[in-house]
Amino acid sequence: MLDVVNLALPFFGLIFLGLACGKLKQIPETGLAWMNFFIIYVALPALFYRILAQTPLEQLRQVAFIVATTLGTTIAFALSFGIGYLMRRHVGEATIAGLAGGYGNIGYMGPGLALSTLGVDAAAPVALIFCFDTLLLFSIVPFLMAVSAGEKKSIAATTLDVVKKIVLHPFIIASALGVVSAAFHFQPPVALDRLMNFLQTAAAPCALFTLGVTVALRPLQKVPWEVPWLIAIKLVVHPVIVLALLSLLGDFTQSGFTQTWIYAAVLMAALPPALNVFVLARQYDTWVAQASSSVLFGTFVSVVTLTTVMWLVKVQALPVNLFH
Repeated sequence: MLDVVNLALPFFGLIFLGLACGKLKQIPETGLAWMNFFIIYVALPALFYRILAQTPLEQLRQVAFIVATTLGTTIAFALSFGIGYLMRRHVGEATIAGLAGGYGNIGYMGPGLALSTLGVDAAAPVALIFCFDTLLLFSIVPFLMAVSAGEKKSIAATTLDVVKKIVLHPFIIASALGVVSAAFHFQPPVALDRLMNFLQTAAAPCALFTLGVTVALRPLQKVPWEVPWLIAIKLVVHPVIVLALLSLLGDFTQSGFTQTWIYAAVLMAALPPALNVFVLARQYDTWVAQASSSVLFGTFVSVVTLTTVMWLVKVQALPVNLFH
């Protein structure tokens, strides 16, 4: 257990260090603009490019794995959307609630935590989960928000807007370039590769610290009753759904997912609500306070739940098949 604590503490320590600094210093949130730009447009794209570029292409063709993990995220989103709609009777607010229960911190926390826990063999499943979860949710949210706002855009115009946001997202561009590099066995020049390695190393610490600062700058309000349910779906139900789907599809398709891939998928599903939940809530000016509470308290609760999952993974006590 001490090994797991030593593994988890740096990740949560950086978040809480950022939280403490944000509370103590009270620097205006505008001061985070360049840090957020560095993380989203420079450091994390370098991380995802290198992960995918160094992954054998055959490992990126796991269709059954992609279906199981993406369907798991879809179910978690749908359950959370239902809770949000029952409470608020508003499609826009229910959409952000769906994100809180289905969209984990797969960008800021996921890669560093999974690779530290499982080693480099976790790179391929982590990259696939990130790409397809992002594609799924970046597609669903604009459509539901357009429905909620009663926009008069045609379906074609809305679809074009969604496609642009997906295709031009730096994470998606970096991931696509990584897949192409893997396919053609492209090796960047040494100097460029070292530069990207520096950026990759900086991605997780900067992202986690910024997450803590950003959460600290959110006003602490009374937690709405639906938030604990959404956090429970995200931290407990989502990983169970993913493990069950991998068990079913692995048997049905005889894919034979390795233990590392299954454990990586469960770890990614057990991550707390992403900071992007709050970012999107603020962008659409809906469910903002509740989104802030979901990120803040979800991160706190995940200290226990995520560390437990990591311990189960490290001692190999987590079943690789729920039905055997």
